[in-house]
Amino acid sequence: MSAPGRTLSTAADTSPAPTTAVVVVDGAGLVRGWSEGAARLLGRPVPEALGRHLSDVLPPVEGEVAEGAAYRRGAPGPPVPPGSGQAWEGRRTVRRPDGRRLDLEIEVLPVQDSGDPPMRLVLAAEATGSWWSSAGRSLLEGITVAAPVGMAMFDTGLRVVWVNDAMETLSGIARERFLGRRLGDVLPDLDVEDTEAEIRRVLETGRPSTGREYFGHVLSEPDQVTYSTSCFRLEKDGGEPLGACYIVLDTTENHRARQRLALLNEARKRLGGTLDVLRTAQALADAAVPGLADHATVDLLDSVLRGEEPPPGPAAVTATATLRCAGHRAVREDPAPPIPPGEPCDYAPASPGARALVEGTPTLTPELDPADPQGAAGDPARSAYLRDLGTHSLMIVPVRAHGTVLGVATLGRWQPKGPFRADDLVLAEELAGHAAVCIDNARRYTHEHTAALTLQRSLLPRELPGQNAVDAAYRYLPADAEAGVGGDWFDVIPLSGARVALVVGDVVGHGIHAAATMGRLRAAVQTLAGIDLAPDEVLAHLDDMVGRIAEEGDDASGVTGATCLYAVYDPVGRDCTLARAGHPAPALVTPTGAAELVDLPSGPPLGLGGLPFESTRIQVPEGSVLALYTDGLIQSHCLDACQGLELLLDALAAHRAPLDELCDAAVTRLSANRPGDDAALLLARTRALGDRHVVTWDIGKDPAAVAPARARAARQLAAWGLEDLSFTTELVVSELVTNAIRYASEPIRLRMIRDRTLICEVSDGSSTSPHLRHARTTDEGGRGLFLIARFAQRWGARYAGDGKTIWSEQPLEATGSEADALGGLDAFADLDAFGDLTDLDGTGSPGRRANPAEPGTT
Repeated sequence: MSAPGRTLSTAADTSPAPTTAVVVVDGAGLVRGWSEGAARLLGRPVPEALGRHLSDVLPPVEGEVAEGAAYRRGAPGPPVPPGSGQAWEGRRTVRRPDGRRLDLEIEVLPVQDSGDPPMRLVLAAEATGSWWSSAGRSLLEGITVAAPVGMAMFDTGLRVVWVNDAMETLSGIARERFLGRRLGDVLPDLDVEDTEAEIRRVLETGRPSTGREYFGHVLSEPDQVTYSTSCFRLEKDGGEPLGACYIVLDTTENHRARQRLALLNEARKRLGGTLDVLRTAQALADAAVPGLADHATVDLLDSVLRGEEPPPGPAAVTATATLRCAGHRAVREDPAPPIPPGEPCDYAPASPGARALVEGTPTLTPELDPADPQGAAGDPARSAYLRDLGTHSLMIVPVRAHGTVLGVATLGRWQPKGPFRADDLVLAEELAGHAAVCIDNARRYTHEHTAALTLQRSLLPRELPGQNAVDAAYRYLPADAEAGVGGDWFDVIPLSGARVALVVGDVVGHGIHAAATMGRLRAAVQTLAGIDLAPDEVLAHLDDMVGRIAEEGDDASGVTGATCLYAVYDPVGRDCTLARAGHPAPALVTPTGAAELVDLPSGPPLGLGGLPFESTRIQVPEGSVLALYTDGLIQSHCLDACQGLELLLDALAAHRAPLDELCDAAVTRLSANRPGDDAALLLARTRALGDRHVVTWDIGKDPAAVAPARARAARQLAAWGLEDLSFTTELVVSELVTNAIRYASEPIRLRMIRDRTLICEVSDGSSTSPHLRHARTTDEGGRGLFLIARFAQRWGARYAGDGKTIWSEQPLEATGSEADALGGLDAFADLDAFGDLTDLDGTGSPGRRANPAEPGTT
């Protein structure tokens, strides 16, 4: 036999027994097939053996005769039994060409073909010593009887002419059904076209085929089996194909092991890709179907879905614990599951599901009992669902991590395949165990994410404070669960003089540390805004604070810096002063519809330390829209910052629309691809306070100017219809102007603003700070600021490069009559300390002058 014969000899030679010769002989006794094993055992290469008579290649030793059931002792001739259809086995001593003597155990098998006499398959192995009586015979019998390797021989018409016993066992089909037929006639599950095409290729080319797999069923077994096949060609003298030898090996267990390994690998990929509890549970169901089961349901404790710590150990879990369906997958969608994902579910106390929860033990039911109304599911609705599917086998395994049961997984088979076996249960437990670790990690993350999100929401403004400088609206998009809670924040802070501060910031990093740092920075900004610092000074203080936070923290916090944009809008001057620390520049849309970014020095991010910040003042026409945002809004993994800015400006083009609609339009355009970072957007449409709401007077540095200042304030209140505020306002104006004249320098200016409150401001050229103190009864002064604090809603001082401004705010509606106000002065023993206020009308009692001197008006 030519090269194809090596396939057979290799299989034989791997046996612990000696080499086996496989020889194919035609009806005339001529050798038509000679394996490599025959060449090694008998000492003749393939070319020398093909076409010669068997007696020439197996010459008997002189004086020796073959022994066997079909031969008489001393009978001459080769060991080929006479008569068609008879097999023969026995012993023969032959001599190799090199002269060495061989004792052979020989078995001759008839091969069905059209010849008369038929072809034969001769199997020979050396028999020496004690091996002859046991191992030698076992080797030869193993090829045809006990070996797990099935063998079949085909003629050139692809008809089966011989099969061994193993082929009968592997296929579950009797030998007689094979002989004279093609494979497709007896193996309907076989891919006949593909298999016969491969055999035909071997016959035509002489190149063997090895390691091909196909799937089928043994009649006595419901499970699918896997076969690995090889094929080599048998040749005549001239090299013409005589037929083919087909070898089949049952590789079902190896195939199942590969499938289990592949399923576990795929499951690990699915389960490790998310930190969401529900998605992880669904990934477990997806991994089990269809590789292991035809349908799978995963139920988890409700506390696990909420991110809470479950009770430790399975014994602490009660059968009445609340569960929810967290994942479901089936090969077909109809019928629908009785409990959709997300809905609560429970198990009967004695059901396998309850035992899995309470005891943590799995249950394998290879064959369901259709007569049991409850079934292995332990619930009528579940049992009805299983019956409707045609489920015949069921497994219920606990989803357990670190000794704690988190839920239950139910897997079933309904297709025409075999029942679950013990190794399937092992695989299901491995899947559930790996999924449980991932679910527990997701639960822990959910707990931390929920805590961080709660902290973040508590630190962000729930609603914007009331003020008249701007109309404002905002949108805040938290980061997704995978990215974690970020540190973005925004704020609208009313300032003195009817101004407003607009703030947007972003802490680098994610998690609870970022949220906590954001809260500290937001509180700091509100404090700094309360003392009316300029934007660049606010950022300088924040820079120092972030540096201290970084020094106090550790690498685990993940917080390395922050960015911030701080803007102050003045509705009186209609200007805006801005400064930023590494933050994206704001967008400005004017009433004409022109949209552009504000040209603003970027400044270093907060936390670098030592670098200066710069403020910029711009004029903002009334009705303009200022857009402040964080970088999470304009960029993501699939959107760069330039594209995001273009989309934002396009969305703001409809600047006359209500601000809420503008916010929604911007968010819709920019959040189509869900951001992996927090995103904040703050829109402010500017308003202006004109001459009807603001009056200003210049005050000379002369005590006589106090009375005219009070008179002007009184007249202006009458013009605004606020006469009820006259007494307290005159008192406040008198004290503010008197202090400026006594202790400050020129220029001195009085300004009154009618906004949501009545604002009185006195500016001077001094930078000295006013101090509120308690005066003694014998002091002639020192009670002015105390009075202002008593009658004003708020008061304070702010500083500029050319001096300071002391201001007070009063509610527009008087809180009591002037008599009540005067009664409040009884606590002060000596009103003489208030100068002009002690005798406002010359009658010896406090009151309003009848005809005050008014040197001039604005």
